[in-house]
Amino acid sequence: MSEKIQSLRGMPDILPLDAPVWQYLERTAAAVLSSYGYAYLGTPLLESTALFTRSIGAATDIIEKEMYTFADRNNESVSLRPEGTASVVRAMLQHGLLQTPGQKVWYQGPMFRYEKPQRGRSRQFHQIGAEVFGLAGPDIDAELLAMSARLWEVLGISGNLRLEINSLGSATERQRYRQHLHDWLALHKAELDDDSLRRLETNPMRILDSKNPDMQALIGAAPKLFDHLGDTSREHFDQLMAILDCMNISWQHNHRLVRGLDYYTHTVFEWVTDDLGAQGTVCAGGRYDGLVELHGGAAIPGIGFAMGQERLVALLQQLPQDFARQPDVYLIIADQSLQQQAIVLAEQLRDQLPELRLLTNMGGGSMRAQFKRADRSKAQIALVLGADEWATDQITVKWLRNQQDQVAVSLQELGKWLQQNLNS
Repeated sequence: MSEKIQSLRGMPDILPLDAPVWQYLERTAAAVLSSYGYAYLGTPLLESTALFTRSIGAATDIIEKEMYTFADRNNESVSLRPEGTASVVRAMLQHGLLQTPGQKVWYQGPMFRYEKPQRGRSRQFHQIGAEVFGLAGPDIDAELLAMSARLWEVLGISGNLRLEINSLGSATERQRYRQHLHDWLALHKAELDDDSLRRLETNPMRILDSKNPDMQALIGAAPKLFDHLGDTSREHFDQLMAILDCMNISWQHNHRLVRGLDYYTHTVFEWVTDDLGAQGTVCAGGRYDGLVELHGGAAIPGIGFAMGQERLVALLQQLPQDFARQPDVYLIIADQSLQQQAIVLAEQLRDQLPELRLLTNMGGGSMRAQFKRADRSKAQIALVLGADEWATDQITVKWLRNQQDQVAVSLQELGKWLQQNLNS
């Protein structure tokens, strides 16, 4: 017997038992995003490696340690996408979609990073993201945050999340602060752990993200980026906060909040929960006003976010809610000689009622066995088709979830009867 092949570590399956909550999340997010005028944009999983090194920055953990990169048969370096924004920018430029300010798009799908698998973090993970191009003001920042807050409300998890926000200022201000932070941290080398020592010369701002308990006192004493911002950056931040206050969206100013990718400027934010342990960030994003230009386009501002589906699914699974869409009808075939007629009837009902969730008994079985299957399916109604029913052009309708009496319904009127009585 051949050895069973297992899935790769950190690349889990989504099983049928868990699929309903994933589908609920995706349906709900698509509806909310669409209501704000976002159009879906799909990008490939595999891109030129240069797309990500240019966008993300060569001196980041993603590029240095986490990307799945290999040479294809033409000896060109390609990578599985580790995040979605770079691919969206590439697609928008390639297809000439940035001619009009205010372009809004969203995406969904798997991303890939080679890191230690743990709760809420896999090597193949899934994100839903939204991006806006051509608008530089705090108004679109506020709308983006309002849209995410509305999504949490619709999903029923708003009470589990808090908004943390900061400003990174302009690219010039950020670079100036980065050098100042480097010089300050260099004076405290003896207090840095090995990971921070490595980041000191490549990306010192990432040291502020360290979760090492022994580093927290030093991080708390480090210079604050916000203290190095100019008047324009502060005004943008203050206006954004004022709009959020008017919309009654609670926020916390987290001075230590930075993004791990080099292309962020001005507004950065995270929606955070305390219900998932260390992996508490479920949505993160911010403004990236120089990214389009970095990829050869005009100086077009942009802002967006990405939501981690695995973490949102984990929050949703804590709710007392059944996300599965149960069948409406189970068709029982009392006389197996009517199997063909039963299949035809089921297709006719689907033609009449496209939203009907109908299961037809397959594989035969006694009436008792079929009723057991019908009950396990959690359908509301069992339709029983037997020789007597077929001879009189009728079908027997039996309720499975309440005590209503069974009735006989004309086959010609069955579609209308189901439409009137299901969920009533």
